[in-house]
Amino acid sequence: MRRMLLAVCMLLLGLPGLSCGETLHGMVRQVYDGDTLLLVARPQGQLKVRLYGIDAPETAKRDRPGQTYSSVAKRVLMYKLLGKAVTVEVRDQDQYGRVVGVVRLTGMDINAAMVAEGLAWAYRHHLEGDYASEYLRLEDRARRRRMGLWQQTNPQPPWEFRRSGQGGRRR
Repeated sequence: MRRMLLAVCMLLLGLPGLSCGETLHGMVRQVYDGDTLLLVARPQGQLKVRLYGIDAPETAKRDRPGQTYSSVAKRVLMYKLLGKAVTVEVRDQDQYGRVVGVVRLTGMDINAAMVAEGLAWAYRHHLEGDYASEYLRLEDRARRRRMGLWQQTNPQPPWEFRRSGQGGRRR
């Protein structure tokens, strides 16, 4: 079963030498928004990484408005990671060719931290196993404490914002 899962992950990733469950080591060179960054890793080079299991508010685009708290989420992720050495536990590759993974800084799960601080939703559509229960628990706690985006009365999840046509296509 494990071999089959590994084979499926390798097919999904389509990146030579990169497999599901592999750990990448690299430096964060850019933060695009509250859940996407540019990692420079050896020997892979530059990789766009989407944080697994979370969805941060959509940032403004040239022709589209952003969501409330998008700039805060981006700034916090920049503060946490820009220029720092991190590890990425590869979980998948998305339809835009980004590596999807759990980002860790000195062992701390940054994906979980963004949810715990109220700067991202637990991305229910793409969560499995222990991460699902942990991220959902952290989101519930941030919501109860009215942290970050949960200070709003009824914040619109990014996946609904994108579906409504306001957020456009996900990069």
